[in-house]
Amino acid sequence: MRLVRVGSKEFEKLCNRYNNRKKRITDSVSKIIEDVRFNGDEALIKYTRRFDKVKLAPRQLKVTESETSGAFQDIDSDFIAELKNITENVTRFYKKQIKKSWRVLDEDGVMLGEKYQPIERVGIYVPAGTAPLISTVYMTVLPARVAGVKSIVLVTPPNKYQSVDPHILAVANLLKVDEIYKVGGAQAIAALAFGTKTIPKVDKIVGPGNAYVTEAKRQVFGYVDIDMIAGPSEVVIIANRSTNPLFATKDLEAQSEHFGGLSILVTTSKPLANTLKKEVDSGYIILAKNLDEACDIVNRLAPEHLQIMVKDPQKCLKKIRNAGAVFLGQYTPTAIGDYVAGPSHVLPTGGTARFFSGLGIDDFVKSSHIISYSKKALEKAKRSIEKISKLEGLTKHMESIKVRF
Repeated sequence: MRLVRVGSKEFEKLCNRYNNRKKRITDSVSKIIEDVRFNGDEALIKYTRRFDKVKLAPRQLKVTESETSGAFQDIDSDFIAELKNITENVTRFYKKQIKKSWRVLDEDGVMLGEKYQPIERVGIYVPAGTAPLISTVYMTVLPARVAGVKSIVLVTPPNKYQSVDPHILAVANLLKVDEIYKVGGAQAIAALAFGTKTIPKVDKIVGPGNAYVTEAKRQVFGYVDIDMIAGPSEVVIIANRSTNPLFATKDLEAQSEHFGGLSILVTTSKPLANTLKKEVDSGYIILAKNLDEACDIVNRLAPEHLQIMVKDPQKCLKKIRNAGAVFLGQYTPTAIGDYVAGPSHVLPTGGTARFFSGLGIDDFVKSSHIISYSKKALEKAKRSIEKISKLEGLTKHMESIKVRF
């Protein structure tokens, strides 16, 4: 691990890491999106051959029922049993987030409210380039289902056998995903955003991915909604002399299993810093004067995962403003959130936890404002409307009020 000094250029680069995205990726993604937008399935086939080294025909893009049913032959029955326990955890967590529509009526006859309803069609991206992320299926599909989304479309890169990992297919089938397509990368995001002859256009795209997938989501935002910037995985650990060095070492190393993963240790202990500098091959160490400064550093970094591995983690938690998910204590590694705890592991990366939240029910729900005025209530509001509309020079607005009296 490399030691980084607070205030140095390298430290500022870490804090602004999302802004350091490479122009070549931005340009490459832009070309792919435009190609898919105008050439549809033909472009998808071309990029699947180029990037995944898999030759498919358009009719092979969609996973068939026989492929899905065949996947269960390769699944251990114990996996299905474990999946049941995990899905119960995730479902329980998200049921707590459900919002109800509401209305209030005052004595003048003004009724105001909000109507919540699920987004109709959602596209989910499941990475499978370096490893099939089976857990991403239930971490994205379940909150969508709890929210009431009617149609869920899943895209994931094909493997060298022109198929999809059987565990991904099995989980998707058990959670009643409506359609599954063998396409990955920026081209998959473009297909979901604009639609092709084979793949339907969706209203929102969610799910993590590599730098190309993340950049594609950013570029199609506005044509469709997206959940967040959920790129390469990252962890920051706050540690001091009470931290178990072996636990910290293994938690930092775990991030290196993700392509482009980022590991940062923020510590007040020089002996711990020296130990982990030798033990962990990649990542960064930032020395803090005290835990207050450590929390300030974390708020600047705004990490995806934050582990607070000190004696009193709750005290530090009070000072944390920016983090996708916070893991408290020595026995709560990031892996517990990745797989079984309940909250989705789809979290904001690259410092975007300053303004994005982890995937939740709100990502799959939209609201409509409800407004109703009686004649009496409208008359009381007339003076205010007249004043503001006159200042704005929008006289027709006022005429639409006056005509009612």
